[in-house]
Amino acid sequence: MRSSRPGRILAALLAFSTALTPAARAAGFDRSHAAYDALLKRHAADGFVDYGGLRRDSKELDAYLDALAAVSKGEFDAWGEPDRLAFLINLYNAQTLRLILDHYGKIESIKDIGSLFKGPWDLKSVRLFGEKRTLNEIENETIRKLYKEPRAHFALVCASIGCPPLREEAYTAARLDAQLKDQGRRFMAASEKNRYDFAGKTLYLSPIFKWFKGDFTAESGSVVAFVLPYLPTEASRRLLKDRAGVRIRYTEYDWKLNDRPPPKASAN
Repeated sequence: MRSSRPGRILAALLAFSTALTPAARAAGFDRSHAAYDALLKRHAADGFVDYGGLRRDSKELDAYLDALAAVSKGEFDAWGEPDRLAFLINLYNAQTLRLILDHYGKIESIKDIGSLFKGPWDLKSVRLFGEKRTLNEIENETIRKLYKEPRAHFALVCASIGCPPLREEAYTAARLDAQLKDQGRRFMAASEKNRYDFAGKTLYLSPIFKWFKGDFTAESGSVVAFVLPYLPTEASRRLLKDRAGVRIRYTEYDWKLNDRPPPKASAN
């Protein structure tokens, strides 16, 4: 028996949908990153993450990572640079969250993941353009090498208290410049990580500025010149005045997991 015309049309549409390549299915990727933005607004605050709550919403995180993985290299390359950089920063941070959830409850630091010979940043955990990549490759071979944006170091988060705060929203092309500036100010205002000792003329900085010194000096000529716009106003003013005689010392990096502490019990 021949099928009806509406039935044939429906069957054809279903066949076409099934035949679409991953790249074609990804054509509608939401570059506002709204799904990820919603997760961050629920589970990130003040640099800490409610990993317990995020684990309950892990299907949403996985769906977002699936959407990122479905984007083709051709589609990605057609975007403007702010869209591409926002995509890569969000990918890095979201995959780091997924890595922590895979081991949550059994680790005290991201450095507890992996083995003696292959740490968390060297695991093939990131799905991108049909391949498996490491977090190190995303950061060093893609973001740092291709985009030359040192402020990305204010945005990439390693799930540790010592790193810059995980932003409570997704990065987007429209707001990327403002978001990176704000991240720099937030990070430099954390006195346990970065501060200027007026009396001793000593600038205490996160080890990030030592590990990636070349990125900052390539942008501004020196690490001191790079951090000046991001320090609190008075510290920036005094550092500018003293800069010729300033010493740099590095603070201790706190690798403890940036797990949101439990709420304090109310005093009765």
